[in-house]
Amino acid sequence: MISVFIQFFILGLYSFGGPAAHIGFFRKQFVEKEKWLKDEEFSSGFALCQFLPGPASSQLGMYIGYHKAGYLGALAAFIGFTFPSFALLTGLAILNTEMPDLYWVQIMVTAAKLLAVVVVADAILSMGKNFITDKITAGFAVITCVVLVLFSHVATQLIILILAGAFGIYRAKKATREEHHKLEPFSINKIAFILFSTCLAVSLFVPGSALYSLFSVFYQAGSFVFGGGHVVLPLLEPMMKEMVTPDQFISGYAFAQLVPGPMFTLAGYLGANISGINPVLGSVVATVAVFLPGAFLLFAVLPAWKVISQDPLVKQGIVYINACVVGLLLAAFINPVWTSAISSVWHGLFVIFLFALMRKFKWGVPYIALACVGFSLAASVLS
Repeated sequence: MISVFIQFFILGLYSFGGPAAHIGFFRKQFVEKEKWLKDEEFSSGFALCQFLPGPASSQLGMYIGYHKAGYLGALAAFIGFTFPSFALLTGLAILNTEMPDLYWVQIMVTAAKLLAVVVVADAILSMGKNFITDKITAGFAVITCVVLVLFSHVATQLIILILAGAFGIYRAKKATREEHHKLEPFSINKIAFILFSTCLAVSLFVPGSALYSLFSVFYQAGSFVFGGGHVVLPLLEPMMKEMVTPDQFISGYAFAQLVPGPMFTLAGYLGANISGINPVLGSVVATVAVFLPGAFLLFAVLPAWKVISQDPLVKQGIVYINACVVGLLLAAFINPVWTSAISSVWHGLFVIFLFALMRKFKWGVPYIALACVGFSLAASVLS
């Protein structure tokens, strides 16, 4: 357990680049170097985490920790990988709240917003190449974007995802003419599934204090996010309108790009900004809440994954859900990412230039972040 914690803590200190980069770090460290698991086991775990809602790279980390040292190993992997970015974002939130007029904080906020535009645009393009494979998937992405721009609500997003999955299953059934399709028998971890379902039901239907409401919002977000850290942005935005300001929200998302580790730790930044709640307590509650459902689901489904993942109808449903995820992210890019960050023509030209550097010359996020800080500082001096 201690070995698992140390390994993941070290990775959490330098794992920049988002989920895709994290997967590469994990494979190199735990398959090639430490040999904690075989390539086939790693690939199977990665596929399962892609299928489930929640933070894919963190779930994969828990899967590796569990494979090495059981449930305590999974907990050690989660704490080790998450703590560095959690601590950094909580500290940034407290500084920004206590000293909002501090010169360097304003410089960093502006830079972080510009960085968010570039990173989200890159994510949309990358995910689009992977998930938009024909006219139907393109149609789902466009319709999702238009609907969410016009009707930005978490219920709308969930309805779209459910309908997309149902359409994929129906289309697969029709193509194979398999009217009475049944999955092969499988079992799940009933305790983990009951814990997930109970917490979700309570968060949806039972009112409570401000701290309880904070837990509920982030638990729901962690329960319904498909597609990784970028997609938590549009899910959380309508749910937190009464809790944080638009600037606080987009700053948290942008700061999450500047630190290593999982993007879901932006929950810590937002939790620390809730009025009337101790910032450290709010950060801890929000962070635990957003990761908890993904952990419950991982261990609930793990025994059944080998059967489910091979089912052709499930595979087809996921195809259309992924297409909707692209449209969902595009809607979030339009508002609030672009509208909050771009206040002049120069801002727009600068982020287009950075986007070209990222795509054409493979500039990493740290270099783009440094460029954003330099631009923000120069703009502040010239103004």
